[in-house]
Amino acid sequence: MRRFEVRTTVRQQFVEITDLVREAVAASGIAHGICIVYVPHTTAAVTVNENADPDVVHDMTLWLNRVIPQDQPGFRHGEGNSDAHLKASLIGSSVTLVIDQGSLVLGRWQGVYFVECDGPRRREVIVQAVGS
Repeated sequence: MRRFEVRTTVRQQFVEITDLVREAVAASGIAHGICIVYVPHTTAAVTVNENADPDVVHDMTLWLNRVIPQDQPGFRHGEGNSDAHLKASLIGSSVTLVIDQGSLVLGRWQGVYFVECDGPRRREVIVQAVGS
């Protein structure tokens, strides 16, 4: 198992972590199997999406903020970050990826993103590789 830190600089941010996940997979020594990328936070998430066009991240952020605005009337959570909890739950706390011949398998345009929903903060990402 490998852990690494992600530091975010704004309240909502997508941070590409593909290379860090690749390094964790390479260090695992697993040739064939899967890896779990897990974010142990209630207001952060992880996803796989296009990393060739930055407008995709822009559009995702725009949509999330439009559908779940921070100042939604009726939110009751005392910390004032109910929107961040909802966004993180919708995106999810983990992704499962394939390892083949010691390398992470991703589609041509895919990248792995850490998703900050309540920053700026220092966060942890855990990568667990399983296989042979």
